[in-house]
Amino acid sequence: MAGTIIIIIVILLFYRRKIQQYSGGFGSVFKGNLENGRFVVVKLLHDSSGTGEEFVNEVISIGRTSHANIVGLIGFCIEKSYRALIYEYVPNGSLDKYIYSENPKANLGWEKLYDIAVGVARGLEYLHRGCSTRIVHFDIKPQNILLDEDFCPKIADFGLAKLCPPKESIISLAEMRGTIGYIAPEVFSRNFGVVSTKSDVYSYGMMVLEMVGGRRNAKSNVENSSQEYFPHWIYDRLVKGADIKECNTTNETEDLAKKMALVGLWCTQTTPANRPSMGRVVELFERRLELEMPPKPYLASPPHHMMPSICSSSLLIT
Repeated sequence: MAGTIIIIIVILLFYRRKIQQYSGGFGSVFKGNLENGRFVVVKLLHDSSGTGEEFVNEVISIGRTSHANIVGLIGFCIEKSYRALIYEYVPNGSLDKYIYSENPKANLGWEKLYDIAVGVARGLEYLHRGCSTRIVHFDIKPQNILLDEDFCPKIADFGLAKLCPPKESIISLAEMRGTIGYIAPEVFSRNFGVVSTKSDVYSYGMMVLEMVGGRRNAKSNVENSSQEYFPHWIYDRLVKGADIKECNTTNETEDLAKKMALVGLWCTQTTPANRPSMGRVVELFERRLELEMPPKPYLASPPHHMMPSICSSSLLIT
C-alpha cells in the first residue's frame, strides 16, 4: 500500500512540475526523477485502454525478469481507472531513431550495431529459456528496443507478451499479436505452422535486416510483391555480390554486415522449424561461426492496410 501511495505522489509531482511528456502507444509517457535523484519514466495508460490486458501483461511478464538486456520495471499503480508503470530511464531512446536516420551507420557504426544485435538476442534467449516462466514477446521491433548511455540494448514494451509455463507446451492464442511488418507468417495464418518462440525469432530477424539495410522493411508507396518483400531485397544483393546502398561498409566492417544479414535471413525463414533458436543466434554471433546462405524466403509480406484475423490458434513452445 505504501509503495502505491509513493507512486501516486510521484505521478502527481510529474504533472505539477510539467515534466517533458512523450506520446505512447497506449497512453502518455513522462520523464522525471525520484527523491533520491534516480531518473525514471512513468507510462500512464489512457482510460480508453480497454480491459487493461496490456497493463496486466506488462506487469506480470516484466516483473518476472532480471537481465541486462531487459528494461527494468521499478513499480506500478492502479487507482480507479488510472494505471501507471514506472521504468528505469534509458537515456538514448529507441533504436528506430538511429537506423532510420539519414546516415545510420555514421550515428552508431557497424561494431555498435553488431553489439546491439547480439544484446537483443541475449535478451530474447533469456525470455525464451532463462526465466522460470517462458515469455514470448510478440512485438520485437526497433521502436521497442531502448538504448542506455552506453548504447546497450534493452527490450521494452511487454504489453502483447504471453507467459508460457515450462510444463505446458500448448496454450490458447485467441487473436493475432504484433506489428505488421514484423509478424511471423504462422501468426497470421496457421497454414505456415504453429506459433512458438520462433515467432519472436522472425520479428528479431526482420529487425536485424532493417539494421543492415538502414530502412523500414516496407515502404507505403511500393506495391506489395515478392520482389519488394524486404528479406528478398537483402537476399538478392547478397547472392549477386552487390553492395547494399544503405550499408556503407568498409573492408573492416563488411564481415560484420554480412554476418548480420545472414543471421537475419535465417531468422526470417518462412517455416518456423527452419529458423534458429535465439540461443543458437547468440552462439552464431559470439563464436563468429561461418554461415551458409539460407534458402530464399518464399513469402511476400501482407499489405500494411490489411490486418488478417484468426479465430484461434495454438502456441507451441519449442
